[in-house]
Parts: sequence; structure tokens; C-alpha cells
Amino acid sequence: MLSISVKEILFWKKTQLFKGGDHESLALLLDSVGGISTSDLNSLSINPEGNLYLKKNLEFLENIWNEHLLNSSPIQYLCGITFWRDLKLKVTEKVLIPRSETELIIDIVSKIFGNSVQKLLFAELGTGSGAISISLALANPLWYGIATDIDQDALEIARENFINSSQQSNLKFYCGNWWSPLESFKGKLDLAISNPPYIPKDTYEKLPKEVKNFEPKVALFGGEDGLKHIREIIQKAPLFLKEKGWLILENHFDQGEKVKQLLIENKFTSIEIVKDLSGIGRFTIGRYK
Repeated sequence: MLSISVKEILFWKKTQLFKGGDHESLALLLDSVGGISTSDLNSLSINPEGNLYLKKNLEFLENIWNEHLLNSSPIQYLCGITFWRDLKLKVTEKVLIPRSETELIIDIVSKIFGNSVQKLLFAELGTGSGAISISLALANPLWYGIATDIDQDALEIARENFINSSQQSNLKFYCGNWWSPLESFKGKLDLAISNPPYIPKDTYEKLPKEVKNFEPKVALFGGEDGLKHIREIIQKAPLFLKEKGWLILENHFDQGEKVKQLLIENKFTSIEIVKDLSGIGRFTIGRYK
């Protein structure tokens, strides 16, 4: 550990932000690589006469920051870490960086099922880093979850994140495309969740380079109209959900009505488009029969 004055780290922070970037990204770098949390830095900045201890020196941190600025590399990949709700998750370029908007899925599930202590079987299709499934498994120890992903490397990251987050064993990981790993769970799921690739072709081509050049295309690209995977998930969902089982999908900002229509066509009821904190119809939910 390297001792450094609070004044020096505050000056360094100001210098880095002057080059570009945002406070949140620099805070992630300082916390995950430097070992200095934002709360510690904020409290010590009131009395900047003291010292802090760094895990890595400022030159090392600055090199990472420079790469972030020069190449538009996502800071989460450079640090190998992201924070999501109350989880600290490992991320690499094999998985999508979980977005803060997606955190609302946990609140939607909580609203549907309340503080239920009953046993429940849920599946997440396309788990990526495991964020959604891990949050649900930790919050509901009596629930049993299955997290799937088409990419074995992504699944290993999700499994590692679960082990690092918990001593629980109520979440298992299956490799395969959408419903295919869940053949033995037909008609048994109380809840299925997915944040699938939903970016339409035209939009994908125009994505910012920090997304398009680094995050996995397989986790973003949703075909010509963006609904290729959503369509498949909805059409096959009735085979796997219990009667009155719920399906929760994240979709593109302008897809809610189309997803709602797909749910109606496949005999779902209680359909609702749920807005995110920006007022965008980010999620579409429905109950099977």
C-alpha cells in the first residue's frame, strides 16, 4: 500500500477530469483499482490534511485513465469490475456491461411477488455477467434460479460472480441458446426474465464506439428490426412457464408496443409496459394466461 496525501489525490483527480471523462468513471477507477472509495475521498476532502493509502500508484492509474480517454475503452473493462445495485461484478469484453436502467427489473419482480417467502423457480435467459440472477437469488434464498447464456466464457464469469457474492447455492448455470438448456423445466417456471439483444441493424451501425468497438455484438444486435430474439423468447415461453407464470423483458426504447402485441398474440395477459427512471418504456411484462 502506498501512502499519499489527500491534497495530492484531489489535485490528481482534478487534473485527470480536466483531460476529459466523467466523475463516475474516475470514481470507479479509484475505487476498484486504487482502493479509495468515493465516500472515503469525500469525507477526507473536508479536512484534506490527512493521508490515504493506494493499492496502485498514481502513474499506474493515470495510464488506465489515458487509455480510457484515448481509445474510448470502457472503464469497466479496463478495471475488470463494475458495480450494479449492491453487487461488485467482474466484467470482461465477453459480457455486456450491466446498465443502471436494468436494475429496475429487480424492483419489477419485487412488485409482482412482494416479500414472498414461498419457493419459486425462475430462469434468466442470456445472463451475461449474472447481475439479474445473482441479485434475485441473494434477495430470495428460498427461490431457485437457472441462469443461461449462449457463451460458455460469459457463463464462467457469471458463475464466478455468484461465488464471490454469496455462500448460497440456489442459482445454477446452463449453457445454450435461449430456452434450449431448459428442456427439463418445461411447464415449471414461475418467472422468466431476459434482457436480450434488441438493437436494430440501423441503430447498431450508429452506436458510440465505446459500445460498438468493445461490447460483444452477440449481446447487442437484435437483427433487422431488433426483435429477432424477443420474438423467439415470447413464442416459446408458453412451453416453459407455468400457467400464470410471468415473463419480463427489457426492450429498446421504442419497442414496447410491438413487444406488447407479440405477448397478446401468444396468449399473455396482464401486459404492461414499464417505464424506466427517464420515462422510457424500457420493460414489457406479461402473465401467461
